[in-house]
Amino acid sequence: MAVMSPAPPREPAVDRRAPGRTRRRENLPGYLFLSPWLIGLMAITAIPMLLSLYLSFTDYDVLVPLSEANWVGWDNYERMFTADDSFWHSVRVTVTFALVAVPLKLAAALGVAMLLNRAFRGVGLFRGLFYLPSLLGGSVAVAIVWVSMFNRDGSFNSFLALFGIEGAPWVSDPKWALQTLMLLAIWQFGAPMIIFLAGLKQVPVELYEAASVDGAGAWRQFAHITLPMLSPVIFFNLVLETIHGFQGFTSAFVLSNGTGGPVDSTLMYTLNLYINGFVELHMGYASAMAWVFLLVIGIVTAVIFRTGRFWVHYSDSEGS
Repeated sequence: MAVMSPAPPREPAVDRRAPGRTRRRENLPGYLFLSPWLIGLMAITAIPMLLSLYLSFTDYDVLVPLSEANWVGWDNYERMFTADDSFWHSVRVTVTFALVAVPLKLAAALGVAMLLNRAFRGVGLFRGLFYLPSLLGGSVAVAIVWVSMFNRDGSFNSFLALFGIEGAPWVSDPKWALQTLMLLAIWQFGAPMIIFLAGLKQVPVELYEAASVDGAGAWRQFAHITLPMLSPVIFFNLVLETIHGFQGFTSAFVLSNGTGGPVDSTLMYTLNLYINGFVELHMGYASAMAWVFLLVIGIVTAVIFRTGRFWVHYSDSEGS
């Protein structure tokens, strides 16, 4: 008779859903810790953005319920580009401000960073003092002090009077009001200065020593060593400061008392948006302006990124 071998023991049934449950249980604490940020993202950023996108196609007025907003389609955008002279004027003012203030601010930040990239007594104190204006940021208090300094009877004109120079009413003169705002923006170069200073610390000293042995002067060392080695840092500061330059609002609001004066010379785009939305209560039109503003900033940033590959040099990529 054939001897039958015993049947192998049956393996316990495996619940294929168990790994998924285990993974979800492990991820649950992470989601709980992230929940305040996720709630804030939805309630403060995502939902208001979607609502403003909807309002940009309506004639919504702040004083009426949202349910009474009438759908007008592309009328707000058509009016913006074809019938609103203040829109194009604010675009010109903002572009002029960004094209002048941002390069000068970066140049001042780089120059001061190079001066402070040396070991001398009290260098830490000087770094803190130069960073202080940027630490204060675009506060209302700084803007008020700046306006008082550049009034006709301000301290700047008093300083010029010591040399027999008659000052101008800088903040109330349409020819000089925007330049006063530019000077305030340039004065707050502390943040990019710190970033430039950190980048300068990463430049090998051996490069300057070798260039000096080869007879390269200070200017050639700056052009052929400092700028190429700092190009990633310059790129980073350029992106941040360009966006910040387009978003200028507080100083223009304080200087003009929220009107964009004198004679609309300080009517920045964001200030014009504020006037349309919160003064004239045309929130639908202001929402359309906000979305155009977002699109333009995105395009400008994309152009900077696109052109960066021609002048930004990374040491890792060169070595590979």
